[in-house]
Amino acid sequence: MRNEHSWKEITADGDKREVRASKFGGKWRIQSRLKGEEFWTYYDQPLIEDLRELRDVLFRKYQRRRATHEELIALEAWIKRLENT
Repeated sequence: MRNEHSWKEITADGDKREVRASKFGGKWRIQSRLKGEEFWTYYDQPLIEDLRELRDVLFRKYQRRRATHEELIALEAWIKRLENT
């Protein structure tokens, strides 16, 4: 089953940025684009800021029983690995 999450943010330059994260087959896929861009940018190595925001989105969904505890724990472990490298 596909698991999708998205959010919008304002960049430091004042541009609107939309980020999508989807999990399929146990693997996360992160993509983003700025307002006005036609194509999405896919990340093999996502930005740590995007992963932290995804963690916040997942935590809020977990509190409403829309995400699993295992997803949240796995994402937190991924963030810790990236912060330690």
